[in-house]
Amino acid sequence: MKGYIGIDVGSVSTNIVFIDDGGAVSESIYLRTQGQPIAMVQKGLKELRDRLPAAARVRGVGATGSGRNLTGIIVGADAVKNEITAHAVATSQVVPGVQTILEIGGQDSKIIILRNGVVADFAMNTVCAAGTGSFLDQQAARLNIPIDKFGEIALQSGSSVRIAGRCAVFAESDMIHKQQMGCGLPDILAGLCEALVRNYLNNVGKGKEILPPVVFQGGVAANVGMIRAFEKALEMPVKVPPYYNVMGAVGAALLAREAAEKKGYSLFKGFRVSNMEYKTGSFECPGCSNLCEVVQIKEEGKIIARWGDRCGKWSNAVREEKIS
Repeated sequence: MKGYIGIDVGSVSTNIVFIDDGGAVSESIYLRTQGQPIAMVQKGLKELRDRLPAAARVRGVGATGSGRNLTGIIVGADAVKNEITAHAVATSQVVPGVQTILEIGGQDSKIIILRNGVVADFAMNTVCAAGTGSFLDQQAARLNIPIDKFGEIALQSGSSVRIAGRCAVFAESDMIHKQQMGCGLPDILAGLCEALVRNYLNNVGKGKEILPPVVFQGGVAANVGMIRAFEKALEMPVKVPPYYNVMGAVGAALLAREAAEKKGYSLFKGFRVSNMEYKTGSFECPGCSNLCEVVQIKEEGKIIARWGDRCGKWSNAVREEKIS
């Protein structure tokens, strides 16, 4: 078996996929990051190695997500791209002709507008986490219901109640108020889904021309209540791809395939990185008034990368040492 690895390291989850030459997903791994991106990448690679046949060959690796630069250094990535690019590439392959991507993850949400297969516009949430996966997890825990049952219960609603969704704090207090008034749980959950969709469309999607096909992905896409709320608000069908929760990783793998084929080789260090010791640290550079915070990472006690310095004094020194 030959293929490519895609790694998407976010604040909430770390996703790893293995695709074959045709772009089909052979293996998919979803892990909670738990504030330990390096450890989770190592754990995920170890699990992937155990799942793949002994003769499997990795032809390239791609990294995306908020931890993409760190991941790229650790594993030896051939492509390190932002989430917008990764999601657009993956969705365009799964749903040819897609024009709108709605993506809601653990702590952020984004909208990507594509025209003729090219990203024409995008936006991300900037000030509030209302409507993201972590907020829904919190509300499910408060109501003592499993998060995987949230959407199913919302679909049982006969008449949703209106919930204030512009702020996570206000949404929670409004839900409590509706409970105290005697409103049923299904109606409250359906109302919350609709409120979060309104918040998303009025903030992240503000001013965007949303045209079909519309694809909904990210961890929150598992919530059927949110799917129905989007379809009700947009008055059009919303598609959820098979690997909706790891689409960023799928895109990273596809980008790795493109990069590795162009170069003719891969920078991947191999699965041995899952057993290596990595340590990160930082220091303040006193060289000028900028007082840059320089972050560095050590592999088996040796510094392999530094970043954060505006002038390049520290990061360039590591590069020059590697070349020599």
